[in-house]
Amino acid sequence: MAQTVYVSPSILAADFLNLGAELDSVRNADFIHYDVMDGDFVPNISFGPGILRTVKRGTDLPVDVHMMVSNPDEVFKDYLDAGADILTFHLEAAKHAHRMVDEIHKRGRRASVAINPGTAVSSLDAIIDYLDMVLVMSVNPGFSGQRFIEHTYTQLNKLTTLCRSHSVRPMIEIDGGISPKNASQVVAAGANVLVGGSAVFDAPDHAQAVEDMRTCGMRGIDLRSRA
Repeated sequence: MAQTVYVSPSILAADFLNLGAELDSVRNADFIHYDVMDGDFVPNISFGPGILRTVKRGTDLPVDVHMMVSNPDEVFKDYLDAGADILTFHLEAAKHAHRMVDEIHKRGRRASVAINPGTAVSSLDAIIDYLDMVLVMSVNPGFSGQRFIEHTYTQLNKLTTLCRSHSVRPMIEIDGGISPKNASQVVAAGANVLVGGSAVFDAPDHAQAVEDMRTCGMRGIDLRSRA
């Protein structure tokens, strides 16, 4: 598995009255995580393509778009048009997953699939060969600041086994309840992209929070190598 840990601050937890400053405060991150919620697939409603265009103007970092929507097949091109660099859709909602992945790649972007905590990792078997990233949800999606679900470690272990069996190495992103307190453990279990919402934007120093997350994550690389 990859020997680098990436940090993707989730602007769902940012102060939108000061979006430009908030984006600038995490310029030492690797990605910006952009959550799309439709009020159907998940209870809340968040951002659409219009705000994504604003975010793209406000940062030089790649934007990691996570679509938590019930109709990804119908709307995913809107987010590609708006500038998504990595586009994640939920396997549970996709009608034609391979078709979306093909289109994302045709646009020169990275394709990612997310699975909820209750979704079996084995459901990825038919598409894992085509993905640049897999997003493992460590909370039930829809709300920021939730508690990490411990079963996620089992999910990550199963996913790394699946990747090895297919001889593929997609990035493995983890989202929900991630902080420096558990970053090393989730990386040791197989993750290498850490989404931090409140752990980053509620911290007094956002840039330092990003560095703390990365440092703790890198300790997980060492733990993984010893296993």
